[in-house]
Amino acid sequence: MPIIRPISDLRNSFASISEIVHTENEPVFLTKNGSGDMVVMSLEYYEQHIARIELYQKLNEAREEIQNGAIGKDAHEVLQGLIHS
Repeated sequence: MPIIRPISDLRNSFASISEIVHTENEPVFLTKNGSGDMVVMSLEYYEQHIARIELYQKLNEAREEIQNGAIGKDAHEVLQGLIHS
């Protein structure tokens, strides 16, 4: 469930917001006049999010290569090669 707080909490309760993003490892959505305005997240969460996006991009590129006729290697054989090397 998303964590939603008024933007005034960023000024009035910064330590609380910081604790939430670090202990929950989730972003905090800030509202201004009842509407969404900003998202605050820990650096760790941000880095995980970016890594996930990059992984999805690479998987999409691989899928497109396969759809265009590229021949890949068998994952089981590659993993076996890594284990035995």
